[in-house]
Amino acid sequence: MAFTIRRAVPGDLEAVGRVTVRAYLDEGHLPPHSPYAATLDDARSRAEQAELWVAVDDADGRVLGSVTFAAPGSAFHEIAASDEGDVRMLAVAGSARGRGIGEALMVRCVERARELGLSALALSTQPSMRAAHRVYERLGFERVPERDWTPAPGITLLAYRLDLRQPTGS
Repeated sequence: MAFTIRRAVPGDLEAVGRVTVRAYLDEGHLPPHSPYAATLDDARSRAEQAELWVAVDDADGRVLGSVTFAAPGSAFHEIAASDEGDVRMLAVAGSARGRGIGEALMVRCVERARELGLSALALSTQPSMRAAHRVYERLGFERVPERDWTPAPGITLLAYRLDLRQPTGS
């Protein structure tokens, strides 16, 4: 099954919210009844205040995954410095895992940051998100423990950063 990465359109938003919440819940990254589920479900705000990218199935247009890219100045710009982009809420539907969708969404964020002339890309991730960590590390992201943080009691987020000033290998 082939898929396409593109900006989300209004018709995608309900599915994006559903896929994001399910991915976090099903993988154990979000406790049931967490208030953060409402933030994950609110794809409209991400699309309006940042760039919401989706992976859609070429055969039926179904949303398979999404990621939020936050440029400097975006309300979703979280741990990145003023000349860096921020990646938020990467999620892939359980039925679509293992197809390279998460990596393709991350590559689009890297490309977007380069298009904007940003110096780096940063992100926060939960310690339990090991599959995502492998994707980040394959793409050249490195841990930056000095940016780790605790957004709420009992929740520690790990920080990763990709320096975009380094030449890319070919």
